Parts: sequence; structure tokens; C-alpha cells
Amino acid sequence: MQLPREVIVGNGVLNRVTEVIQRLNLTGDALIISGTKSYAVAGKKVHDLLEQAGMNPHGFLVESTTIKDIASIEEQLTNLKPQVLLGIGGGTIIDTTKVSSSRQNIPYISIPTTVSHDGIASPLASIKTADRPHSLITQAPLAIIADIDIISSAPWRSVISGCGDILAKFTAVKDWELAHIDKKEYYGEYAASLALLSAKVITDNAALIQPENVDGLHILIEALISCGVAMSIAGSSRPCSGSEHLFSHALDMIRSDHAMHGEQVGIGSILTAFIHGANWQQIKNTLKQIGAPTTAKELGINDEDVIKALELAPTMRPERYTILHKQQLDYEKCQTIAKATKVID
Repeated sequence: MQLPREVIVGNGVLNRVTEVIQRLNLTGDALIISGTKSYAVAGKKVHDLLEQAGMNPHGFLVESTTIKDIASIEEQLTNLKPQVLLGIGGGTIIDTTKVSSSRQNIPYISIPTTVSHDGIASPLASIKTADRPHSLITQAPLAIIADIDIISSAPWRSVISGCGDILAKFTAVKDWELAHIDKKEYYGEYAASLALLSAKVITDNAALIQPENVDGLHILIEALISCGVAMSIAGSSRPCSGSEHLFSHALDMIRSDHAMHGEQVGIGSILTAFIHGANWQQIKNTLKQIGAPTTAKELGINDEDVIKALELAPTMRPERYTILHKQQLDYEKCQTIAKATKVID
């Protein structure tokens, strides 16, 4: 079980990066991995702060999480042999950082500039290959520094996406319980409870999650970090990723780059909660309250895409037993479910 040693959340906390580095007794070379935008927003400042503290920081820009990107980073690691990596950016950057750091056995610090999904603190990473995304077990960050001033300057849509990813825990845990009952799969009650608590906190505080409301953003960041901890405790993504994520992956296969991950799993949660016989209306109402899409039209896709994605979803990860594997829905049943939840007309 790997858990972060330092977690700092608040306004202006990026300035505490050197304090964290020193407390963790890290010296020498450091490699900052970021995208073009995230380097301008936070990476350059971190570079300067580390330099002032006597470290030797280097920067490396990436824009995606492909095998090629990871190979490029690992080449840098082989040449530089840094003491620490710092992933500064959104989910793509942090996932790339955690895979590279894990493969080279180098600690990394997670510095999110957006909060679009729960990868901030998790030991899991999604890597893109030619056929589909693959989930890899890596390592948890040594520290997390989440500066609300920086995160609040990102597009509000990323906050909505982060909320959608957390609400997905309602159905992910139900799928995990189902796998335990039907397939005798390991089920960790503590990890499941922690994931569900994060989802409940978002549901209970949806009214606070509004632009320029720092309290709401603080709640979201803490909930996302808690989800990452839940996965560390479980040793897998089970408490946080189930049938709703399979729906999202299937949608990516059908129509890529049309919506954010959390927006897709939010709608996936509505559909799969209905199949579970759970309170799908509550999930839908919470998504509406925070301004997230709840229909195919709002997601920017057509009705046919939703039906096909729901039907295709179980094939995304045949080894991960969910309600979709149990029900084995055909096209007609998928259409009925999508209409019953009013995801499609």
C-alpha cells in the first residue's frame, strides 16, 4: 500500500514546493514534466524555485500519454538520473509522469493544474495505445501540491469533469460488490467506503461547486485525492472504475475527442446505475446541478453513439466483471435503458 507523504492544498501553495522538497530530503537533479500551457502556468515558477533552493532542475514537455512519450521521458531519466520527477499539469501529464517514475524507480511529486479526474493521487495510469487505453499499476506520488489559485484559472469544464469522475464511484463500488458476490473477487470494504464517501461529499455539496467558490473547489480536490488513496488501499482501480468507465472507453472508440473523461463517465453512471436498480436520478440531478451534461445532445454525440457504446462497453475489459457482463445487453435493451434515463430522446 503506497500513500503520499505530503499533501498540501490551498491558495498559493505552489510557493511551498521547495519546503516540501527539503522535508523529503531530495537534492541534486530534478526533472519537471509538463505541457506547454502547464509549464507557463506553473512549471517555470517551480523551475525557478528549485533553482533558487540549490537544486538542478530540467524541463521536458509532453502533450500525450503514449508509449512513445514515455520512452522519450525514460531516455531523459537515463541521461540525467534525477532524484525526483515533478508532474505539473492535468491528468495526461501526471499519468505520463507516474508511469515513467515507476518504471525507473524514481519518486515523483504530483502538481495538478486542473482537476478533471482522479489521477492526482492514484497509483493507476491510463496509457494510450493503437487499439485502446490501457490501465497500468504504477506508484503513488511522494507528495501532492494542489494550488487552488492555479487550478481555479483552468476552464470550469475541467471541474465539472472531475465531479463526474467522482460520482462514478457510486456505480464502480456496486460493480466491485457484484464481482465479489458472483466471482469471489477480493472486495475491500474500507477502500469502497472511502470512494463512496467522496461521491457522497460531492452530492451533498453540489451547490457549493460553482465558479469562483473556493470552498467548493477545495472539497472537490480533497475528494479526488481521497479517491486516489482508495485505489492505493485496494491495490487496483476497482473502487473508482467500473461499468461507467467501460462505457466511456467504448465511447472513445466510437467517437474520440468529443468530450472530457469525467463528462462521459458521468453519463455512464446514470446508465449503469439504472441497470443496477440504484438511484440513477440522484446522480443525474447532481450532474445537472453542477452544470454537467446528462444527455447525448449535451455531450455532443448522437443517440446511436450512446447505444453502441453501452453495447460495446463489456468488451473493453472482459476480465473486469461488472453489471454489463452479468446482463449481456443487446442493442435493443441498451436503447431502452438510454431512453428510460432520458439520456437519449
